[in-house]
Amino acid sequence: MIKHSDPNSKLIAENRRARYDFAIQDDLEAGIMLFGSEVKSLRQGGANIAESYASVEDGELWLINGYIAPYVQAKTWGHVERRRRKLLVSRKELSRLWNATAREGMTIVPLKMYFNERGMVKIKLGIAKGKKNSDKRETSAKRDWDRQKARLLKQNR
Repeated sequence: MIKHSDPNSKLIAENRRARYDFAIQDDLEAGIMLFGSEVKSLRQGGANIAESYASVEDGELWLINGYIAPYVQAKTWGHVERRRRKLLVSRKELSRLWNATAREGMTIVPLKMYFNERGMVKIKLGIAKGKKNSDKRETSAKRDWDRQKARLLKQNR
């Protein structure tokens, strides 16, 4: 049976630098509250979550500093590009996130923003701890060694 890719599920934005700057401990999926013009802009691919982060404030989870490009056709009822957007998670997940940030000193970093198979915008969040420069050098050295090891194995075949 041939598996066709779903036209609704699509990657919108990815924070590739997050895995370099942070050690991701755990991840979860959250919904996001958007205006219609924001969703239409996301369908065109205009988003950036590289400088954004999530925060638990007053019992709610917020995406801060996430950029969604303005939708040109929505001139009258447009949206603010870098407004705070509410993220939708269960109460159990919210309490776990609050514990991780307030008590353990972790950071909530958005990793990916995408349309799921139903066509809803979802955001994948990572619970992370910041890396020091020595950890970053160690990670890049390990990645380089893995690449070289793969080349050597390929040559020996």
